Amino acid sequence: MHFPIREGFLMHHHATVKAVNGLSFMLNRGDVFGLVGESGCGKTTLGRAVVGLAPVTDGEIYFNDQNIVRLSGRAAYQRARHIQLIFQDPYSSLHPRKTVCDLVGVGLKLHGLAEGYQIDEKVLAMLKRVGFSLEHMYRYAHEFSGGQRQRIALARALVLQPQLLILDEPTSALDVSVQAQILNLLKELHREFNLTYLFISHDLGVVRYMSNRIGVMYLGNMVETGSTRDVFQQSQHPYTRVLLSSLPSLDPDTPHHGIILEGDPPTPIDPPPGCPFASRCPEVKDRCRIDQPELKQRGNNSTHLAACHFPYMD
Repeated sequence: MHFPIREGFLMHHHATVKAVNGLSFMLNRGDVFGLVGESGCGKTTLGRAVVGLAPVTDGEIYFNDQNIVRLSGRAAYQRARHIQLIFQDPYSSLHPRKTVCDLVGVGLKLHGLAEGYQIDEKVLAMLKRVGFSLEHMYRYAHEFSGGQRQRIALARALVLQPQLLILDEPTSALDVSVQAQILNLLKELHREFNLTYLFISHDLGVVRYMSNRIGVMYLGNMVETGSTRDVFQQSQHPYTRVLLSSLPSLDPDTPHHGIILEGDPPTPIDPPPGCPFASRCPEVKDRCRIDQPELKQRGNNSTHLAACHFPYMD
């Protein structure tokens, strides 16, 4: 996903922002795939591309063996029903002049899944499932707390019975106690509705709790992916180890040995050749600055992939 920068009166193409660059991964049905990385690495842009809210410059996105890039008409409506997105800010994603009943039921009307009193019945059933009651149906978004608004957003998505739910940092704007409630609710809904989650977050603790597989992004590239256990216990990419070193220890007697990175990440505007992490990597070699490594198996585990010429392996 590349975005052109145009300048001048004639809007000439000046440079290109490579927000997502050559990224490839797979979600299996029932997965909770945690996508982690620092702010600006392209996580949200990727999620918006899957749901059709951002343009794809090149490549394909397959959902149930169908390419869903640049869909239009009825096909785009079908994608919208089966792939839903939960936004980071629960307040700005809810229309302030519509009641909860209208917010949750609008998808049923658009897709022709219910009409009349059937809409109210389905909306109420889903609201009860996420912790509300009849008295909440005709209130407005500003009358609820942040955690309650996120429950409304969940109900709005789940009432359409989607197969894939993209969660863009769904708990980052909430208090810690409310975060735990929402995360537990997401786990229950995942089992109950047989959902697949693409869980986008920068909080490694949350991702570890929620996900069975993890992908690590840096500067628009996937640098490591594998099962949660493998990535946390046998990380192979230097950037992954930097992220994991930032996690606090639960043992107060254990000294913290965080890895401090020097310098700033390179700009996604026409990034330099070679490994995107080379300019900050504490283990960089000459080859890293010239040749960009491929994301492939580096050890004995065929599902644990890393994009590093010199992976760390025990």
